[in-house]
Amino acid sequence: MKFSEMVTDSTLRRAVSAIAAALALGAWILPDSQESGPVLVVPVTGEIEHGLAPFIERSIREAVERGAGVVVLEIDTPGGRVDAAQRIVDAVTDSETPVYAFVNRRAFSAGAMIALATDGVRMRPGAVIGAATPVLGTEKAPEKYVSAMRSEMRAIAELRGLDPDVAEAMVDESVAVEGVSEAGKLLTLTTEEAVEVGYADEVENLDALLADLGFAASEVVLMEVNWAEHFVRFLANPAITSLLLSIGVLGLITEIKSPGFGLAGAAGAVALFLFFGSHLILGLAGIEDVLIFTAGLVLIAVEVLLLPGFGIFGILGLLGVVGGIYMGLLGSLPLAVDFTRAGMVLTVVLLATVVTGGVLVYKLPGSATLLRSSIFLGRRMDRSTGFESQHVRSELVGRRGQAVTDLRPSGTALIHGERVDVVSDSEWIDAGTQVEVISAEGYRQVVRPVTRERIPPPQPSLDQDG
Repeated sequence: MKFSEMVTDSTLRRAVSAIAAALALGAWILPDSQESGPVLVVPVTGEIEHGLAPFIERSIREAVERGAGVVVLEIDTPGGRVDAAQRIVDAVTDSETPVYAFVNRRAFSAGAMIALATDGVRMRPGAVIGAATPVLGTEKAPEKYVSAMRSEMRAIAELRGLDPDVAEAMVDESVAVEGVSEAGKLLTLTTEEAVEVGYADEVENLDALLADLGFAASEVVLMEVNWAEHFVRFLANPAITSLLLSIGVLGLITEIKSPGFGLAGAAGAVALFLFFGSHLILGLAGIEDVLIFTAGLVLIAVEVLLLPGFGIFGILGLLGVVGGIYMGLLGSLPLAVDFTRAGMVLTVVLLATVVTGGVLVYKLPGSATLLRSSIFLGRRMDRSTGFESQHVRSELVGRRGQAVTDLRPSGTALIHGERVDVVSDSEWIDAGTQVEVISAEGYRQVVRPVTRERIPPPQPSLDQDG
């Protein structure tokens, strides 16, 4: 054998050996690289509602932060809200960490949408998936809802490389898939059927799924709902929502009528913050709802503080407050039950506010003046004189007194020994300043300062015998 042939043969053997060693090393390293991070298992059980979406979003964020190898959604759900499922689908498809679905028993309706959006579906024997047509109450939803859901499912199937016709047949019974479903029957797949159409793989249990993905030796972390998510869901309860809104509305109305910022305003602000904050997190309210509500409050404040009477600002403000709250009670895809719930909550809030205000007027001395607001109609219709206010105090015009509170520009003054609601004619007036009533408008009197000299407000005296 020539030397050149010996060198070539030797070089070839070395190259083959190097390639084999590299392949063996790669096969040995690959599982370790997959198993380097933990596996996060996220339960998707029970009804899919607004509180579930923030939990899954947090779990996926935490998976990225922990460097998890994979996220597994363990699904057993009869379905639920489509808008909540859409938030979950967006979180899944945007995830940097691979997300897989393990259908433990059933993935109906919105649950099927979530499962198909993952990087792969695994189903245990005897599980089912499908029946994703939207409903309103107990009836099938109108065509526009069905069309939207049909397109959503088709887009998800195309994204994941699945047969889109099968996904559409899960939503619309009029869609037929040759060899899979007939027209007129809504499609639901068993594990075996899902495997046949390429929609899922069969695994015995979660451990088998992890082994199939190469994470058999990885740490498994079972995600749980934290206290903040429990708290937000608690605040969204209709009874708690009604209580928060009642406190908020009554507190702010009281605060608008009183100078400064006291306990009533603080309680009202906190209650409304909890209401809108929880509903924003759950996806029920939007920023536009908060802005409409805030604009309504501003208009009411303008009506009460700057333009006494009952005019366009008061009407628009009232509509803004009610409209902002009502819209904040609905989701992005409200169902019939959402409208019923929102109407019920608003009714309870109105009754609670009126009853509580009445009790305060009856039980607390001086509270009647505090709780009255110019946004409420305090007038009467007379055939001879027309529309008149029941609170006009024309006898006070020309009388002088002393500002008991700062007039910013509204407040209270002591006129001939009587505490009277007043409003400054053009400027802010400090407490203790002498004022004169120049006109009567509604139940409040318009005053102007008589002198800039500030006199300490009168203090109650104590009579002593002897």
